Amino acid sequence: MITAGEFRNGVTFEEDGKVLQVVEFQHVKPGKGAAFVRTKTKNVITGAVTETSYNPTAKFPQAVIERKEVTYSYADEDLYHFMDNETFDDIPVNASDVPENFKFCKENEICKLLSYKGKVFSVEIPTFIVLTVTATEPGVRGNTATNTLKPATVETGAEVRVPLFINEGDAIRIDTRTCEYMERA
Repeated sequence: MITAGEFRNGVTFEEDGKVLQVVEFQHVKPGKGAAFVRTKTKNVITGAVTETSYNPTAKFPQAVIERKEVTYSYADEDLYHFMDNETFDDIPVNASDVPENFKFCKENEICKLLSYKGKVFSVEIPTFIVLTVTATEPGVRGNTATNTLKPATVETGAEVRVPLFINEGDAIRIDTRTCEYMERA
């Protein structure tokens, strides 16, 4: 059990059957009345963010999120298959439990499966991934307007906006948090 007075950024707890993670917290001691804890929490399964105030003595069961290191194997129809790096078991994950930025993950990439009480609810991929550009329009000489971007398709089939000087066959680094081009690799 954890009390609201012990909340810190990153702490996970259960409330009304939901698994919540503290994003921000603030202990408030008004001049009149009792102290309280103002928090911004994120539902780790749905991703919804809410702001709530708690009594500092309110108790909640602590939730433990398991992070298991796995290797992405392949995808078929509605399932993504991962291999456990310790037992070499195949772990199928529903497409609905895979985040939007997974489109940048290629086969044999090391990922982390996030699970709560044995149920996988998300996949964490590396923050930066290097991919090869497979299709893009060539940059036109003399077209030197600053910050001009063009669409490019990378080896996983995902599309990303890149600067004009990037050509087919170039390796680029992508930030998977924002799904944006970072630099040439």
